[in-house]
Amino acid sequence: MVSVGVFVGLIVVVTILSKSHADRNVYPSAGVLFVHVLEREYFKGEFPPYPKAGDSSNDPITFNTNLKGYPDRPGWLRYIQRTPHSDGVLYGSPTAEHVGKPTIIEITAYNKRTFETARHNLVINIMSTEEFPLPYQAEFFIKNMNVEEMLASEVLGDFLGAVKNVWQPERLNAINITSALDRGGRVPLPINDLKEGVYVMVGADVQFSSCLREVETPQNQLRCSQEMEPIISCDKKFRAQFNIDWCKISLVDITKVVPVHSNRPDPGTGVLPDIGEYNPPSELLKSRDYFADFLITLAVPSAIALVLFIILGYSMCCRREGVEKRNMQTPDIQLVHHSSIQKSTKELRSMSKNREISWPLSTLPVFHPVSGEVVPPIHPDNYETTSMPLMQTQTNLQNQIQIPQQQSSGKWYS
Repeated sequence: MVSVGVFVGLIVVVTILSKSHADRNVYPSAGVLFVHVLEREYFKGEFPPYPKAGDSSNDPITFNTNLKGYPDRPGWLRYIQRTPHSDGVLYGSPTAEHVGKPTIIEITAYNKRTFETARHNLVINIMSTEEFPLPYQAEFFIKNMNVEEMLASEVLGDFLGAVKNVWQPERLNAINITSALDRGGRVPLPINDLKEGVYVMVGADVQFSSCLREVETPQNQLRCSQEMEPIISCDKKFRAQFNIDWCKISLVDITKVVPVHSNRPDPGTGVLPDIGEYNPPSELLKSRDYFADFLITLAVPSAIALVLFIILGYSMCCRREGVEKRNMQTPDIQLVHHSSIQKSTKELRSMSKNREISWPLSTLPVFHPVSGEVVPPIHPDNYETTSMPLMQTQTNLQNQIQIPQQQSSGKWYS
């Protein structure tokens, strides 16, 4: 396992090669980025050798890290492992409130080939620093890096060197590194070697350089609002290795930040005070009369509904005028007129039922049933006058042929 502490513009790498099961102690500084690499090669000695010679590096090993006695890690500590064939990395930035409190991290390695596990403890002893916190802090967003790539000591050292060349401080520390996914970023598509992006916060003891403040000019702010790249004079010092989104740079002067103090209530010990033994209620309870509750909940609504039903029935059934009352209030002449109309209507209906109506032409045969001759479509004499032609010159009564009629028995006759 390898622990890396980055502070004061220098990179100090401490490599622990011991294979004993004793706890490993690391001493990061508060306010300085802490990086601890979980090397797969270190844990391979805990597992049986691979059957094939030369293929021992192919064992898929994953790691699980948690605070001893708890299911997860401390809030300031993060962990990442991209694949089971890559090393895991613990990283984060402890604060001053963690100084002097040893943090024991349980590291469990899982060999997915043999399903065996190995467990080691990592003791993190956070030390205080005089320069913490540095007054001027800048956060950069690097688009062409993943978090595990940026955590590599060589890459992080190159970036701090470029920042120091632009900023020119006496002390420069890497404070924190955060993946863009932890800030709500989207997972990139697996094309064109796209990266997730990473936020890197650094602190220094001198004010921001003019190059870093160029992004605050109105021209660059306008270009950022139009989703265009701002014009930064020192961008070429980073462009060779780091693609920085200058519109997302954050410059903070903590000497001008007004602290906000919130009065939080004392959480207490979490233990209820001792108020003695629990005394249940006595078994000799007084009986309760529920008759009044019955009247209120059932009888009263039922009585009201019954009264309403009686009123509605009286209005609909007992308040009808009737035929006799209507005739008494109607004038005699109107009753006689109405009676005559009804009588005439009944007579017309009875007459229409008794009259004999000849069959329409559409129901008669086209050919004569006896001779087989074609029957001309001419109306006979016994048809009603309304079917006769209007002009007498068109009538030839001598040439008319009587159209056969059908009797009630179903026989045809002429």
